[in-house]
Amino acid sequence: MSGNRAVAYKEPGKVEVIDTDYPTFELKDGPGVNPANIGRKVPHGAIIRTVATNICGSDQHMVRGRTTAPANLVLGHEITGEVIEVGPGVEFVKIGDIVSVPFNISCGRCRNCKERKTGICLNVNPDRPGSAYGYVDMGGWVGGQAEFVLVPYADWNLLVFPDRDHALEKIMDLTMLSDIFPTGFHGAVTAGVGVGSTVYVAGAGPVGLAAATSAMLLGAAAVIVGDMNADRLAQARSFGCETIDLSSGEIADQIEQILGVPEVDCGIDAVGFEAKGLHGGGEAPATVLNSLMDITAAGGALGIPGLYVTGDPGGVDEAAQKGSLSLSLGTGWAKSLSFTTGQCPVMKYNRGLMMAILHDRVHIGKNVNAKAISLDDAPRGYAEFDAGAATKYVLNPNGYLDAA
Repeated sequence: MSGNRAVAYKEPGKVEVIDTDYPTFELKDGPGVNPANIGRKVPHGAIIRTVATNICGSDQHMVRGRTTAPANLVLGHEITGEVIEVGPGVEFVKIGDIVSVPFNISCGRCRNCKERKTGICLNVNPDRPGSAYGYVDMGGWVGGQAEFVLVPYADWNLLVFPDRDHALEKIMDLTMLSDIFPTGFHGAVTAGVGVGSTVYVAGAGPVGLAAATSAMLLGAAAVIVGDMNADRLAQARSFGCETIDLSSGEIADQIEQILGVPEVDCGIDAVGFEAKGLHGGGEAPATVLNSLMDITAAGGALGIPGLYVTGDPGGVDEAAQKGSLSLSLGTGWAKSLSFTTGQCPVMKYNRGLMMAILHDRVHIGKNVNAKAISLDDAPRGYAEFDAGAATKYVLNPNGYLDAA
């Protein structure tokens, strides 16, 4: 093989399908690659022919110009594929395996990995703990919105599906295991969701819908999703959620109309740093966190899978541009609320969620309204998703999803 095609960030508001290099078992120089990673040998890696690779809200932050992502960065951290080559250090993963690739790259060798904290691996990003494919400041591992992609530490990172035919039948659900389903599940778990819980999910995008699905899977009594996008709220209702329109009144009042009390046991932030003010006036990055503290019961917890960054060129003020937000921490302290932030450690959850999918306990692809489109259609998918489409776009670079 000598060629590859991939989706690359070009400039704010623009992505393009480009010709790029076929992956090798060595990290080469390129847009976004950390200089300390250039030349890094990957004998423990596998080359994947992409089966499905999804457009994520985290990608949209870069595409909107809200990060320091460089031009021509190959995007994509939600990857499902077929193994077509393995390095000499790979022992257990085999050519022909259909696999899910956790979005966070981890080595399996460091202290954090051994403690199942794979979102903050110490060995894959020279600048800071944690890494991901195709993402700014994450070490420069090439993104997976491409025909082919390199996965390091393959024996450790790859989740092999037990039956190829069954996996391909369920592929529109299984493709969500690389990120949004475990991420939403992590948000629900860290918010303390259990049997009988009442839950508020801020945001009805794909991660919010995945968090709502997860809350149901964990036994929640009532799951309420809040947003201002009517189509996304309708999608939440399609699988049994209660919904509130944030443009139609105070959150607490609308929760009280549903539950009889103006608070919930568990709060989940599936919005992140580009949050909009509840009553107009543009962006207000602390709005979701502050509102969650207000409506979560004393002694409760907030799961925060929504992305917050340390560098935002488009931030509303100098503080926001550095990730410094005006939080009412006193409210959280007074109510003894717990907070959990950061990347989801995908490997902590993905096998269990895989089994739930394979045994028909959950239909995450339907719940997030997954839709397969071609690699060439990626720019359209990005534009429609950015405009608020109630759809999870799944790219189909190699034709595996033609029947989906």
